[in-house]
Amino acid sequence: MNEMVNDVQGLTSTALIMALVIIGLVVWFFVNRASVRANQQIHLLEALLEEQKRQNALLRKLTENAADKAQPEQAPEDDAEKDFIRMIPER
Repeated sequence: MNEMVNDVQGLTSTALIMALVIIGLVVWFFVNRASVRANQQIHLLEALLEEQKRQNALLRKLTENAADKAQPEQAPEDDAEKDFIRMIPER
């Protein structure tokens, strides 16, 4: 009888260890997967940041060139534009 108890106890501990190893591997898989996805998102965000910096620099150059080329024109001021008579009131 004592031999059967020792046999079952050894089998139970082996099964418990195997179950813990499998659970550990599953947890490691999901943590690793989340880490990889986070790294991919970080790389994409860094690429977007670099692209935005390039676009801002280009826009800054374009606005400086447009400001240099543009001549301020004097628009005639109409009294009709200043009147509030033609404005439709909100209801």
